[in-house]
Amino acid sequence: MIEALKQTSKVGEAGKIEINAPELPEGTEVEVIVLVKSSEADETDYLLSNPKNRTQLLEAVKRLENREDLVVISPQEWHEKYSL
Repeated sequence: MIEALKQTSKVGEAGKIEINAPELPEGTEVEVIVLVKSSEADETDYLLSNPKNRTQLLEAVKRLENREDLVVISPQEWHEKYSL
């Protein structure tokens, strides 16, 4: 049976994260997944905060919406060019 425990914690010194689960017996094997809360500054807000970036990004959005200056390649071309 899989049981889920959800806790909020803060990263401590040297990146240490502590989880308290007294209901789990010592030696219990667990899998820990860490979900990091996003910072308050959104990436888009950050990119738009610079006037030059803002202009370039908004112009790029307009070109995309108007379907101007698009580079179109087939899935086969993509695979041949970018596949590892």
